[in-house]
Amino acid sequence: MRESRSDGELLRAIAADGDRRAFEELYRRYAPWLRARLRGRCADAGIVDDVVQETFLAVWRGSARYREEGVPDAAGWLWRIGSRRLIDALRGDGARGRLRQALGRLRHRDEASAEERVLAGVEHGDLAGALVRLSPELRAVLQATVVDGLTTREAAVLLGIPPGTVKTRALRARKQLREELA
Repeated sequence: MRESRSDGELLRAIAADGDRRAFEELYRRYAPWLRARLRGRCADAGIVDDVVQETFLAVWRGSARYREEGVPDAAGWLWRIGSRRLIDALRGDGARGRLRQALGRLRHRDEASAEERVLAGVEHGDLAGALVRLSPELRAVLQATVVDGLTTREAAVLLGIPPGTVKTRALRARKQLREELA
């Protein structure tokens, strides 16, 4: 039985020879890990699956060249490709349209979302009441940046507003919460 090849050997074989077995081994080794990391950044499993496929497609086609001397490990290199592809996907009209549709459906539901129930259930002082009194726009920014852990840019794409507006709304929301809780 042959020993498994190192990441560098796999990547060199893919780049030099288009070695399909090396590619499949690299995919089996890193696709689940990359998918899990991307899910931490995006809750839409469809977008995440597309990004994982696009990442490995870029590796296969050679548009993303691995330079062993410049990259400490294959995982970090794949993460850089995948995270950039995720940002591109979230910026794209298709992803943005799907997100707007999903958010539109959520806005018109009578039942509160799980996140809204968690936020409303916080029992430190009057935080739950203060959160309920925030405007929907301010609550949406807090949810995206605090609860979901998105960056300002990612929240802007998700909410369909400029990054500066995300920052302004986040500041207003924090100020309003501080005033009400003081």
